[in-house]
Amino acid sequence: MSIYTDEGHASRKDYFESLAKDYGVDVEPVYMLADLLGPDEDFDGLIATLDDMSMEV
Repeated sequence: MSIYTDEGHASRKDYFESLAKDYGVDVEPVYMLADLLGPDEDFDGLIATLDDMSMEV
């Protein structure tokens, strides 16, 4: 098991696709941010950054 499956996702990629859908963005920016922030930030910094981006629109 992984943290992604523990959270109900099939994989890290599936998690990113879910985030993209939830935030109404293409998945590519999610991949890019995740790459910049690293996997330790997938459930914290990545979400905070997506929240910040959604408030700017």
